[in-house]
Amino acid sequence: MSYALIKMIHVGSVIISYALFSLRGIWMMQGSANLQRRWVKILPHIVDTVLLISAIALAVAIQQGPLNDPWLTAKVIGLLLYICLGMVAIRFGKTRRIKIFAWVAAQSVFIYIVLVAITKSPTINLF
Repeated sequence: MSYALIKMIHVGSVIISYALFSLRGIWMMQGSANLQRRWVKILPHIVDTVLLISAIALAVAIQQGPLNDPWLTAKVIGLLLYICLGMVAIRFGKTRRIKIFAWVAAQSVFIYIVLVAITKSPTINLF
């Protein structure tokens, strides 16, 4: 499989994953019963699996790893933080306020991860 195709799959799954997370966050804030639908519980795991596999394939293709490249290390750490915040936002937050805070924080971490991916630098200068 070509690098371009793997990257397209990766970027596409990033977009779908983020859209699903955003939608579930909005439903969480609305108290929507849609969060209990079967597809809402299954589809994000499938998309995130494709995302992870494509990320590993890209790292192998460009011969870079998180232990050798600081920007990739930052993305992995950001991803772990994003996952933890997402779990608090969607499942484990004790109050609505905590869930919303975790959801907003996860959005910020997602933006950081994307900026690191674009700049290939763990330090982001916004100005």
